[in-house]
Amino acid sequence: MVSFYLGIDFGTSGARAIVIDADSTIRANINYAFSSSTSQPWVRIWQDALYSLLEQIPLAIRQEIEAIAINGTSATVLLCDEKGNPLDDAILYNDGRGIEVLNKVKAIAPAEHPVLSATSSLAKLFWWYEKPIYSQAKYFLHQADWLAFLLHGNLGISDYHNALKLGYDVQNLCYPQWLTQLPIYPLLPEVLPPGTPINSVTPEIAHRFNLRKDCRVCTGTTDSIAAFLASGANQPGEAVTSLGSTLVLKLLSHTHIEDAKSGIYSHRLGNLWLTGGASNTGGAVLRHFFSDEALDRFSRQIDGTKPSVLEYYPLLKKGERFPVNDPELLPKLDPRPDDPVDFLHGLLESIARLEALGYQRLQALGATPLFKVYSAGGGAKNETWRVIRERLLKVRVVCSLNREAAYGSALLAKGGSFGIVGKNVYIDTK
Repeated sequence: MVSFYLGIDFGTSGARAIVIDADSTIRANINYAFSSSTSQPWVRIWQDALYSLLEQIPLAIRQEIEAIAINGTSATVLLCDEKGNPLDDAILYNDGRGIEVLNKVKAIAPAEHPVLSATSSLAKLFWWYEKPIYSQAKYFLHQADWLAFLLHGNLGISDYHNALKLGYDVQNLCYPQWLTQLPIYPLLPEVLPPGTPINSVTPEIAHRFNLRKDCRVCTGTTDSIAAFLASGANQPGEAVTSLGSTLVLKLLSHTHIEDAKSGIYSHRLGNLWLTGGASNTGGAVLRHFFSDEALDRFSRQIDGTKPSVLEYYPLLKKGERFPVNDPELLPKLDPRPDDPVDFLHGLLESIARLEALGYQRLQALGATPLFKVYSAGGGAKNETWRVIRERLLKVRVVCSLNREAAYGSALLAKGGSFGIVGKNVYIDTK
């Protein structure tokens, strides 16, 4: 009997499902694009995407799926009632409304903690706490938690990757005392290691999608960590830059680092640490000005070995998380040259400068020195950008072995997909 493992990635513009076999070979790869014209709440869009992806997996494969793991965007959160029904639409990863209550978070959280950001999960929960709807709430969940609940039916369970920006102590694997004393504490999820089996799919889900009754659903992870797992990076000093709608840096390090003023935090990965941060710059800025066809055509006209004289801070709206954590930081997109090739060159170079600055800050704080960068996300296929980034980073830049975060989640579902061999992390991508 052939066994299959399903990973599902929920990004900012769509979702993807990848099924792998016991040899980690991809057997199904399905994409679902979110509609930009719909007025539906995000939770309905996500639920429709999840069920559509399951339906599109070939029946012969679907019937032999042993395990499922889901990743979502970090700090995308929901407030739910006792049955798991969202009481409000989700608050997305880059929503800065937490600035209204950030002083209250600062008053209780330790200095340099990753929750000290207007976009942290905890800041968003504090914001909800002051709204009338909070009185009906029983659960506070991350995007990946809620989507997994739709499959296994157990409420109030998360993983320590998603829970980091909620205040969970990833060094001691518990909620800290300063958090357990707060009135919001009863809403917080139980936190388990990523990839931990929670329960089998519900009978309803098994029947509807022709899944095995014993198909297990595991705790998930964040999109950027799933992309790291998929990349092939496995040694301290290797890093993954996710070039999606946003720019996310993850450097595998012996050292745990936190620096709230720079938006830097560390995720646990075995006995090592994934240290890094997420910037609001990235592919969404490029797509605001250029179509995919124009990006490809103009990129081919740029000499990536030569620097651009233009210096931008490419954002679509006010607010930045990393390498500067400043909710008031304004975009800088001027001067804009008449030649679109020059403008694109300036944007690519400026985003690459921010990537380089991010890795410099990580190493200045004691992270393992960078020696190789894997590129994930849609921007990884842009060769001109790779040349620009390699020039500025001064290390080798290569494409990830697999650029899809859903593949990393499939490895997580497979179990034992990452562990420790000596002092290195071993990523099973055979």
